[in-house]
Amino acid sequence: MPDFDVVVIGAGAAGLSVAAIGAGLGLKVALIERGKMGGDCLNYGCVPSKAMLAAGHAAAEARAAGRFGIRLPPPEIDWAGVRAHVQGAIARIAPNDSAARYRGMGVEVIEASAHFTAPDEIEAGGRRLTFRRAVIAAGSSAVIPDLPGLDGVPWLTNEMLFDLEEPPGHLLILGGGPIGVEMAQAHARLGCLVTVIESAPRILAREDEELAEGVRAALLADGVALAEGQPVSRLEQLAPDSPVATAGVVAVLADGTRIEGTHLLLAVGRAPRLAGLDLTAGNVAAGPRGVKTGANLRSVSNKRVWAVGDIADPDGIGPRAFTHVAGQHAGILVRSMLFRLPGTKLDYAALPRVTYTDPEIAQVGMTEAEARAAGHDDLRLHRWPLAENDRAIAEGRPEGLVKLVVTSKGRLLGAGILAPRAGEMAGLYGLMIGRKLPLSALAGMALPYPTLSEGGKRAAGEFYTPKLLSPFTKRLIGLLKRLP
Repeated sequence: MPDFDVVVIGAGAAGLSVAAIGAGLGLKVALIERGKMGGDCLNYGCVPSKAMLAAGHAAAEARAAGRFGIRLPPPEIDWAGVRAHVQGAIARIAPNDSAARYRGMGVEVIEASAHFTAPDEIEAGGRRLTFRRAVIAAGSSAVIPDLPGLDGVPWLTNEMLFDLEEPPGHLLILGGGPIGVEMAQAHARLGCLVTVIESAPRILAREDEELAEGVRAALLADGVALAEGQPVSRLEQLAPDSPVATAGVVAVLADGTRIEGTHLLLAVGRAPRLAGLDLTAGNVAAGPRGVKTGANLRSVSNKRVWAVGDIADPDGIGPRAFTHVAGQHAGILVRSMLFRLPGTKLDYAALPRVTYTDPEIAQVGMTEAEARAAGHDDLRLHRWPLAENDRAIAEGRPEGLVKLVVTSKGRLLGAGILAPRAGEMAGLYGLMIGRKLPLSALAGMALPYPTLSEGGKRAAGEFYTPKLLSPFTKRLIGLLKRLP
C-alpha cells in the first residue's frame, strides 16, 4: 500500500487548492513546502507588489488632489510605514495558507525540500513517501540573466525587493514587462529615482501597442526614465567615491551609455523551478519551459504524476505564470486526476491578464496583433475612449480606452482595456469569450450609470451602428412612420 493517495510538492496557489480538495474528499494527502507557505504570490509577488502599488497610488492621489480644487501639502513618504503596510497585507492573508490550517484539514504538511527517488516515491525531510498520485506545483522563480559583470555587483529579485529597510536611491530595473513597470511606478511614486532598461523596442512588448503607450505616458509623468531598445552589454560595480552610493551598480548599454544606480532589480522573466526535483528518477519528462504534460496536466511520461501552475508546460504551449491560472489548473487536475473525467482542459482563449499600473492594462483573449498573426483577416476594431465616458470625466481621469477585436460576423476574439481598475472590468469579456456569447449580448446589456464598464458596451454598439444607419434601415423607417 502506498503511504499517500496524493503527494503535492509546493504550497503555492495550485498546490494548496489541490491539497485542500483532496483532503476534503477523504484522501490521504501530503503537502511538501521547502519555503514559505503560500508560495511566491503571497510572500514575494502578487500581494506585496499590489500593497506597494496601493501605497504609491495614495501618494500620487495626494499630489494630484488640486485637480478637484483640494490643496494638500506634498506627501511625506515614511518608508517604514510603507513596509509595515506591505508586510501587514501578507500577515493578514497568511493564516489562510498556513501549515496549521492545512494540518487542521487533515493534510500532512512537511516543511522540507523534496525530490523524486523513483516513479512512485518522493523523499522529503529524510522520509521516503510512496504515492498513488503526485502533483508537482513547485512554481517559478525570477530568471537570472547571463550578463557580463553580474556576479560582481549587488542585485535583487522580487524575492528580495520587499525586504529593503531603506528606499532605493536610484533603482535600475532590467526588464520592462509587467513586474518591471509595476515596481517602477510604485517606487517612483514613493520618491525613488527609477530607470527601466528594456532590450525590446518598447516596454510591455506583449501588450497591444496602443494600450501600452498609455502606461508608457503614465510612467514618464511619474518621473520614470525609460531606456528602450537598448540591451545591457555589461554591469560594473559603482566606484566607491561616486556621489550615487558606495555599493551600487553601473549598467553599460550596447551603445555605450552608462547608467548609475544604487540598486538593481532583475525582472527579465520567470523560469520553472525544476532544479533539485530529480525528475529523471521520477521518470518525469521536462524541458526549459516546465514539466511536459497533456492538456489535462498529466505527465506525458509518468501517468502517476501531474503538474500545475507555473511549472506545467501543457501540450508544449508553455506555462502561464499567473496565480489565477494556477487556481484554474487545480480545478482541472481535480476533475482529471481524482474524478477521472476525460477531455478536461483550460481554455486559454479566454484567459485574462492584468498589468496593475495606474492606469491598468487588462487583456482578455487576443490582441489585434495576435489575431492577425493567427490568420484572422476579417478583423474589425471597435474602440471607445474614456474621454467619452461620463464617469471618467467626473473623476478627472479621461485617459484610456476599451478596444474590442471582433470578426466580421460579430465574434469577440479579444478585449483590451486601459483604465483605472481595468482588471475589475476584465471578467465580463472572459465570460463572453469563454462562453462564445455574441457581441450583441454586450451591446444590449443593461449596465449601471455612470460606470467605466459602459465603455465596452459603447464599443460593442459601434459594431451594429453601420447596420442601424444603413440605407435599407432608413427606407424601412420611412415606411413604418406612415403607419397609424
